[in-house]
Amino acid sequence: MAVTVEERWRQFHRWGPYVLLGTATALSGATAGEMMPGTEPVVAGVLVAAVLVLQLSWQTRRTPVPPPGSADDPGADPLVPDAPGPASAAYFALRTALAFVLTWLNPFFAVFACVGYFDAVQLLPNRPLFVRSGLLAVALTMAGSQSGGLPPSSTLQWVAFTALFLLNAGLATGLAHLGAKETEKAAERSATIAQLARTNARLEQALAENATLQAQLVLQAREAGVADERRRLAAEIHDTLAQGLTGIIAQLQAADTADAGQARVHHQRAAALARHSLGEARRSVQNLSPVALEHDTLPDALEKTVAGWSERTGISGRFTATGTAHPLHDEVAATLLRIAQEALANAERHSGAGRAGVTLSYMGDEVVLDIRDDGRGFDPAAPLARGSHGGFGLDGMRARAARLAGEVEVESAVGEGTAISVRVPLARHD
Repeated sequence: MAVTVEERWRQFHRWGPYVLLGTATALSGATAGEMMPGTEPVVAGVLVAAVLVLQLSWQTRRTPVPPPGSADDPGADPLVPDAPGPASAAYFALRTALAFVLTWLNPFFAVFACVGYFDAVQLLPNRPLFVRSGLLAVALTMAGSQSGGLPPSSTLQWVAFTALFLLNAGLATGLAHLGAKETEKAAERSATIAQLARTNARLEQALAENATLQAQLVLQAREAGVADERRRLAAEIHDTLAQGLTGIIAQLQAADTADAGQARVHHQRAAALARHSLGEARRSVQNLSPVALEHDTLPDALEKTVAGWSERTGISGRFTATGTAHPLHDEVAATLLRIAQEALANAERHSGAGRAGVTLSYMGDEVVLDIRDDGRGFDPAAPLARGSHGGFGLDGMRARAARLAGEVEVESAVGEGTAISVRVPLARHD
């Protein structure tokens, strides 16, 4: 597994001060005879011990004690705090002071003093004055070491010390500025990642809610489809079986009061109606086209329907087609034929009409079906009960037309007949 840059920095902050202190102590010990006269080696040894104690105490303070049974956090940094505070600033100041004194005793201790360049921004309060002061203190120590030790002993050494101090100070502050910018960018990236995480969480919640809503919509659509299919079957049964049975009953009743020849005619008509109704019932259940449209176009089927209805009921009926006829989609043709059959059946049962007319008009982008009679009429605004008075038939017409984005208009008045107009967008059969 590859080690990340952040993990390497954690390792440096943990072990780097010890390595640098050990290296500086070894170099200083090797040169103690030339650079540290008298008791200075003893003082340096005491200061090195003090640095070790300081480093260990700081590391112990920053290392959290995990609760029993829990895993230690591998991402925790024991030396660099999450937010600088008084304790971290005091630690940095004391360590820098000890490093300065050690470098005064032996310039090779600057190897340890340079650690302040790497953690000043993390340990000192996030204010330019504090960070720059800490970096200048480190730069002062490094310049003293690089110029031959502190204090400078000649004019040339003072010049070198000043130049090296300016150089170290400029490099330190410049690099600290770049580091601060990188820290800001890292903070921005962290904030962006956190925001993306929150956004993703909200998105997941929204997706879950949408999935629930979609499931509800699917259930509602299924229920609506079932209800629509029930209405369709009810309308088909009303328009086929109910009308057919009504016609059969009427023919059989007429046969009871007619002579033998007429009774045979009525019986034949009743049998024909029974066969026709049976075929219509089968096709209605299977949602197929009406029998009349199996071999004829809609105008021809309407013409035969009107003629058969007129012959059976004794009511004068006439069919007219206007405009340029176009083949229609099967569902459109079936719907218009069913509406015409229902309107004629209503006229037979309720209107007492002597004449009726059916007109099919092809008008550009729509097809219009008009059914008129000269019967007793009714008040369209008055509520009609479902059942024997035609209420179900009108509702069925409107429902059929609505499924094709069409509409049904009813014009009627008591004593003035009835006119039903059905408009459906023209959908040609390809």
